[in-house]
Amino acid sequence: MNQTPQIFVGIDVSGNFLDLAIYESSDAWRVPNDASSIDQLVQRLTALNPTLIVMEATGKLELAVLKALCHARLPAVAVNPRQMRDFARATGRLAKTDRIDALVIAHFAAVIQPTVRPLNDEQTEQLQALLLRRVQLIEMLVAEKNRLTRAHHAARASLREHIKWLDQQLHIADHDIDSFLRASPAWRQKEDLLRSVPGIGPSAAATLIAFMPELGSLSRRQIASLAGVAPFNVDSGSHTGKRRVQGGRAIVRRALYMACVPALRFNPAIRAFYDRLRRTGKPFKVAITACMRKLLTTLNAMIRNSTPWNSTDA
Repeated sequence: MNQTPQIFVGIDVSGNFLDLAIYESSDAWRVPNDASSIDQLVQRLTALNPTLIVMEATGKLELAVLKALCHARLPAVAVNPRQMRDFARATGRLAKTDRIDALVIAHFAAVIQPTVRPLNDEQTEQLQALLLRRVQLIEMLVAEKNRLTRAHHAARASLREHIKWLDQQLHIADHDIDSFLRASPAWRQKEDLLRSVPGIGPSAAATLIAFMPELGSLSRRQIASLAGVAPFNVDSGSHTGKRRVQGGRAIVRRALYMACVPALRFNPAIRAFYDRLRRTGKPFKVAITACMRKLLTTLNAMIRNSTPWNSTDA
């Protein structure tokens, strides 16, 4: 019985162009990265009936084509660029052009076959955008305050005015995020559960809701790995290396860290866990990362069971 051949497509995304290649085929072509060309591309790929379409996550440049493909019910996914670079090196692909990158991505699709994940809905994307803007405002505010400490007196009035404006914008951003969250009954319920934990403030709760929608649906090991707070073994033969965390979602890790700082003062379960690790000689970074992991797995169980925080269960 003849089997339908599997077709794996790789797309290299840039600001101006989309370069496409099919694994183990001479087919490779380039189209402009604009709305009309993407519509034509979707029609062409639909006719091919591909098994999987893979592209790199390239700073939101891939979102338009990814959305168009997913809305057409085509199996498309964006993957971490670091995985692609590691795969290219492992397969001996040292040269780099847009066409070669598309071929490498197609090869990656055929060999690794990453899981297709559903796209975020429009509300979640809006909340993510508001939170990312808040992060940008904080970074600018910190930079301007640092400049103020060593600035010439002639520049200080401008810096103070800009700092004042950034403070106002940050206040507006916090209000917008809170209003957006409270407008959704489901998000409101999840936020109330998260904020019942000492240490979880409004910013941390909003970040977890927006950037960790899997919270409550995965095991403790899976959720820790997804956030990038799970330790990985570095062993070889008789050598036992230090466990290290890597990968994951940086914005979630930052939120967990910022939540653990007050939790060490106000959350007795986290404080006791931290003290126990420090007494056994664990460095600060190891201890605080373990606290972040414990906090996340506690939140995961709370959301899964729809139960507020209880210090005896933590």
